[in-house]
Amino acid sequence: MTRNTATDTSSSTTNTTPLGLAEARPLIGWRHSATWTYLIMLIASAVALGASLILSAETLQLARHPESALGCDLNSVVSCSAVAQSWQAEIVKFGGLSYPNAFFGIAAESVFITIAVIGLARVKVPRWFATCTWLGGLAALAYSYWLSTQSLFVIHALCPWCLTLMFSTTIQFMALSHATVAVQGLPSRKAVAADDSDSEADVAAVPAGLNKYYRLNIDLMVDILWIVAIVVLIIVTEGAALFAV
Repeated sequence: MTRNTATDTSSSTTNTTPLGLAEARPLIGWRHSATWTYLIMLIASAVALGASLILSAETLQLARHPESALGCDLNSVVSCSAVAQSWQAEIVKFGGLSYPNAFFGIAAESVFITIAVIGLARVKVPRWFATCTWLGGLAALAYSYWLSTQSLFVIHALCPWCLTLMFSTTIQFMALSHATVAVQGLPSRKAVAADDSDSEADVAAVPAGLNKYYRLNIDLMVDILWIVAIVVLIIVTEGAALFAV
């Protein structure tokens, strides 16, 4: 009787699931794969890089010929030159020189393209690297949104290439966030082992709420609604002036 009780107790202790493992199922399927998430990030980053290169070229053209009209100057509202000549287009100043934002876009998007290629190669990067990458993506998103709100509500002019950069940066951050959770497994938690070793083991699953957010494709609905909301905001703010000749 005593022997059976001891055996049952030992078996119960051995089979105890570490804290948090049973709360969330793993993210499986093509939408949560490294190939899909990092491919979307790569495409978005490449588009953002292309927009930054075009903006840089037009900035140089405007510097050489201040009175000339740019190819994206369609009307009083849709005007690249109006945005490029504002102080918001060159907020970084060093050594008496101003540096156009587009130059920093080239540098930043080149880094994100490299990170996307590393992800497509299925490289499991250190936690600190994945965390810093996500924070860098968040900073790039916040910076592009600040510039867009300045164009929309302060300058009252919209640059098509700036909008392209803003939308591509948005999709880039969405894909990066998805990859950080589904592929890199962050944020992950630590659970105390079931035995008496007092050791800690990394839990391979993200918190249950975040897991459900991606597993049920709620993120896809939120992403679409977010982009639609931005488009609606632009149309409502500028109205028919967007399409004036």
